[in-house]
Amino acid sequence: QVQLVESGGGLVQAGGSLRLSCAASGRTFSSYNMGWFRQAPGKEREFVAAIARSGGNSYYLESVKGRFAISRDNAKNTVYLQMNSLKPEDTAVYYCAASSRFVTIRTDYNYWGPGTQVTVSS
Repeated sequence: QVQLVESGGGLVQAGGSLRLSCAASGRTFSSYNMGWFRQAPGKEREFVAAIARSGGNSYYLESVKGRFAISRDNAKNTVYLQMNSLKPEDTAVYYCAASSRFVTIRTDYNYWGPGTQVTVSS
């Protein structure tokens, strides 16, 4: 089992950057594939990015490719989401999640953090 806590959200102007972090408890962090999801008001939670256990593979939502970068540090039990060139439509609560599979499907992720708010002003 793993517990996740996100940090790094906030208010930023369009074109700005934020770096989200997700700290995991437990000794088994490196055995999980990690993902970032987001949920805007009135919308369903959507996949943003995923990274494999070793960090060798990653996958992105098409609309964030080239702007966002997911990474992980297994020694620190932490996964990151670097977000550049932010747009107002990126405004959402961002969640990190852990899965035994390298997937984009929300229901395949077993463990979730409480989320961190990202607001991008125009």
